[in-house]
Amino acid sequence: MGFKTRQIHAGVTPDPTTGSILTPIYQSTTYVQPSVDEYLSKGFTYSRSGNPTVSALEMKLADLEGGVDCACFGTGMSAIHAVMLAFLNTGAHAVISDVAYGGTYRLCTKILTKFGIEFTFADGSNPDDVAASVRDNTQLILTETPANPTMKCSDIAAISEIAQKAGVVHAVDNTFLTPYYQLPFELGADISIHSTTKYMDGHNATVGGAVVSKSDEHAEAIRFIQNSTGSIMSPQVAWLTLQGIKTLSIRMDAQSASAMEIAQFLEAHPKVEQVMYPGLESFPQYELSKRQASGFGAMLWFEVKGGLVAGKQLMDNVEVWTLAENLGSVESLITHPVTMTHADVEPEERARVGIIDGLVRLSVGLEDSEDLIDALGAALDRV
Repeated sequence: MGFKTRQIHAGVTPDPTTGSILTPIYQSTTYVQPSVDEYLSKGFTYSRSGNPTVSALEMKLADLEGGVDCACFGTGMSAIHAVMLAFLNTGAHAVISDVAYGGTYRLCTKILTKFGIEFTFADGSNPDDVAASVRDNTQLILTETPANPTMKCSDIAAISEIAQKAGVVHAVDNTFLTPYYQLPFELGADISIHSTTKYMDGHNATVGGAVVSKSDEHAEAIRFIQNSTGSIMSPQVAWLTLQGIKTLSIRMDAQSASAMEIAQFLEAHPKVEQVMYPGLESFPQYELSKRQASGFGAMLWFEVKGGLVAGKQLMDNVEVWTLAENLGSVESLITHPVTMTHADVEPEERARVGIIDGLVRLSVGLEDSEDLIDALGAALDRV
């Protein structure tokens, strides 16, 4: 069946007791067992280890990604953390995209290094740099593509080949494009990670994360971490996310179409220094974006002439766009990564990977594109 059919029906069936078309919220700590000998015969024992509502979401996401299993977590960072814990031992080394979400960078450099794990932040857009970063003790390559916030794209197939030759796990953060536009497993990756907070939810209602595995071995390792650390998603969040996913493709197509219009408007505006959107022919990895994804997504960034001061003036005064940290929602959001999402990344590291002080990140929502463009134009006129 096609993606739009599966995003609605995969993983869910009418409630056997009432016939409810929606999966119920199983708000229960524990599950009564028929007998000692039939322990686990109904599949659930304790909600830290598994919950029927959460399982429905996990089955849906595994289906959409083409994986064998999915484990859902309380946040996107819990999902990233689970991958690190599952595949990195003390003394191990990991290669991470040089441009990555600030929380991922913080987890690696401020927490996991305390336990003897080493990290190299390699240029994911240059597979040779990734290959050169692999060591004898490398156990994981984590690729974020498109990367937050610069939108840099990495060649998933080429990096997967590097990982396979080295015998290491290749995980891809697929949050920005989702399986509707990008399928990491078809390109050779082993793990696909999501902050379900973003496009899966789509409504600024929840925080959550997911790890989809291509193999049973990797799925078992992730499930062990989910259960042992008690980081499973709550049933209420899973239920809300199940509803959001039903419109994922429709939302992404509309948001991406508006993003293209906005990127073209900004690229032609005399007060804009530069624009980065994977759908623009001027984008450095435009050909790669076309090759490995079926859509360009709804994230972009630009720099106003005048740099940081001008960018702040625009963000503080633009209408319709909401100044907030999230992305992927039906509301259009405007963000200053240096102050907000990537504040914990050292200034010199931000400069090294291209996160400039004047970078203005846009998450395009579902408002009329004309209104979004008019609001940006009016704010630019006042700069």
